[in-house]
Amino acid sequence: MLFHTGPVLSISDDMDHLIAPSAADIEALAATTLAALPAPFGTLARDVVVHVRDLAPDDMLDDLDIDDPFGLTGLYDGIPMTQKSVLDQPQQPDTIWLFRRAILDEWAARGNVTLGALVSHIMVHELAHHFGWSDDDIAAIDRWWE
Repeated sequence: MLFHTGPVLSISDDMDHLIAPSAADIEALAATTLAALPAPFGTLARDVVVHVRDLAPDDMLDDLDIDDPFGLTGLYDGIPMTQKSVLDQPQQPDTIWLFRRAILDEWAARGNVTLGALVSHIMVHELAHHFGWSDDDIAAIDRWWE
């Protein structure tokens, strides 16, 4: 049989207009996560810069010994607060990098979480590097594994 004779599946009108979330969409989800952090973390996270790129650049992947750019969804770049000194001269702001295509790939592969929940999880993980959080601190904010 050359042709399928069963019911024809069609994309609903609601789905027909959807496009892949943009870098701005991912950044907005990250901002929502930052805004929801409890005190004092929300105030302390205010100075962390969030950048969204499609994929991690090759030099970053090389530094981390990562071959597959889809294997890195986020990265904290800075000095953790637990290691900072008042004598430190900041060279650049503490930064969280989010990688849109890697995030979207993981989101599609999981299939059971919202994009907002995934971005929030990645943000909390990267903020944990910034704050030097314990597992209990992370669990108080990120309910990912419940």
